[in-house]
Amino acid sequence: MDIVRRYCRSVTAVNRTVMTGASALVFVMVPAMCFGVASRYFFGVPVVWSVELPTLLLGPYFMLAGPYVLHMGGHVNVDILSVHLPRRAAALLDCLTIPLIIVFALVMLDQSWPLAMNAWRLGETSYSAWNPPIWWTKFFLPVGLTLMAAQALVEFLRALMRALGRKDPLS
Repeated sequence: MDIVRRYCRSVTAVNRTVMTGASALVFVMVPAMCFGVASRYFFGVPVVWSVELPTLLLGPYFMLAGPYVLHMGGHVNVDILSVHLPRRAAALLDCLTIPLIIVFALVMLDQSWPLAMNAWRLGETSYSAWNPPIWWTKFFLPVGLTLMAAQALVEFLRALMRALGRKDPLS
């Protein structure tokens, strides 16, 4: 049981830290967009990177924040049934649905890793007027999916403990 508690706490702590770092990307994206708007409308000098940079950073932001959002219960959830169930029955329902998240993340991980490696080998760029390298952004998909699968396993273990009437490994 101690190893389960350590796993759950470690994964959740890593995902909290990664989400905090990913959230800092907002402080790059918003000023870049504001600069682009100000440059275009106040000075009449559009900059080509002001739209593309936030677009490139949105993917890493989304993928790295997602696992902790799963932990916090912030994803869209159809809980029509589970809100009317007793706590242990709702946890049992979670034990049936959370493995779907794990399977989905692992299948996507299997498919996204070769795409990221191919983009790196090719030195993929955006082919825009700015033309920055974008291969590096593609690695955030398998990284985020790995973190998502690990956090989903944590949530499964927590649901299993609730279903069995045991103490939450994160408490």
